[in-house]
Amino acid sequence: MQEFRNFLTEEDGMGVVEVILIIVILISLALLFKEQITSLVNKILDKITKQAGKV
Repeated sequence: MQEFRNFLTEEDGMGVVEVILIIVILISLALLFKEQITSLVNKILDKITKQAGKV
C-alpha cells in the first residue's frame, strides 16, 4: 500500500509536461517566423555555395 501512495505522490511526470510545453512554444515560433527563417537559411546556403568555389 505504501508503494501505491508513493506512486501517487511522485512528481517525476512534471518534467514531461514542461518539455511538451517548450516544444509546443518552439513549434509555434517556427511557424510564426517561417518566412524569415526560410529566407535566412536560403541566404546562408547561397553564400556557402558562392564561396565554395574559392576554396
